[in-house]
Amino acid sequence: MDALENIRLFQELVRCGGDIHTWCYGADGALLGSNCPDEGIFDTAFTLSGCRGRMLDYGAAQDGPVVLGAGMGLIWGAAFEKQGGQLARAYVLGPVFYSDTALRQIKEGLSAFQGVEVSIAWKSRFIQSLHNVSVSQHVVFSRYVLMLHCCLTGQRLNASDLGFLRDSASAAPRAQGEPHRDRYLVWHAERALLQMVRNGDLNYRSALHNSTLISNGVPLHSGSPLRQGKTSVTVFCSIVCRAAMEGGLSPEEAYSLGDAYIQSAENAKSIDELTAIAAAMYDDFVRRVHKCRTNPKLSPQIQRCCDYIEMHLEEKIRAAGLASLVGYTEYYLTHKFKEEVGVSVNDYVKFAKVERAKVLLKSTGLSVQDISDQLGFGTRNYFSRVFQEVAGCTPVQYREERSLH
Repeated sequence: MDALENIRLFQELVRCGGDIHTWCYGADGALLGSNCPDEGIFDTAFTLSGCRGRMLDYGAAQDGPVVLGAGMGLIWGAAFEKQGGQLARAYVLGPVFYSDTALRQIKEGLSAFQGVEVSIAWKSRFIQSLHNVSVSQHVVFSRYVLMLHCCLTGQRLNASDLGFLRDSASAAPRAQGEPHRDRYLVWHAERALLQMVRNGDLNYRSALHNSTLISNGVPLHSGSPLRQGKTSVTVFCSIVCRAAMEGGLSPEEAYSLGDAYIQSAENAKSIDELTAIAAAMYDDFVRRVHKCRTNPKLSPQIQRCCDYIEMHLEEKIRAAGLASLVGYTEYYLTHKFKEEVGVSVNDYVKFAKVERAKVLLKSTGLSVQDISDQLGFGTRNYFSRVFQEVAGCTPVQYREERSLH
């Protein structure tokens, strides 16, 4: 089938999942066709909200599909047909809501049409038409947009290839005095937390504390701090659960544990209770991953030494101190450690510190010198030399390579 036949079939299939309409626009933005009964109303809204212009700009510069958000929670998706590398047509899916949207939010969203005179009659018809807009989960709608792109190009993409353009009016408003959320810092903090779950890293507390200073959780249009807290804990639990599975925890155990914590969060009666549940959940997942990654061939004494090293990477760790910890002589410990672990105590400490350095390089803005100091390497040159010996590249090269992904 050609692209047009694919689109026609797609129109029929996607409406099996809800009353979601498709649109076709020319490269100049002219509407070429739609199966939406309120075509005139929503085409006007698509234009006045700025989504049409942003879609055309995106399609001219990019080949992949995109999701566009407008004020009041309206969402559209777009995929592009190119000819000779130039935009020929844009196919649009929507609009939909990601969640049930309050009438107050819809009316406030009309302020997105700044500088444009629209009649009271049009506003009334528009608000009435919004009652017919389907609610679609983000995951489901994203898949529809990726399917639309595949119908046009034959190319199968992942969710990570999907662009997202959100109008400033569609963002949750900040309360007076609320600090701006630096999304880049939030992303760094989240990467650090999830990497520690995957590694079963018991020395996570400073990273968890730092993340709470960067973000207060999911921003919502909600008058209930408790409701917002429950949503944030649910989201946090979900991503920690998946990180734990990536770290080796079985899906059966991870999902069961996650469901239990989410239910506990839903039953919480106060913010303090929610905070305790979130901390307990994170600690529980980290410890379970750590346990499943623990080498069963290690004796309890050597495993204790390994755990101590992981928990005290900022210190200068010596075999004599570890021997005293488990009641061995230094000579006996060094031989037993290498026999069970396969490397010397000094090499294990070195490898563990480099692994922690990798996490910090990927997920924080700390300088190489700061990381060297934090992990007790003494000098930056020594840190760089050890890092290159273990990782095959310098700390700066490692950070630059990972920042591209």
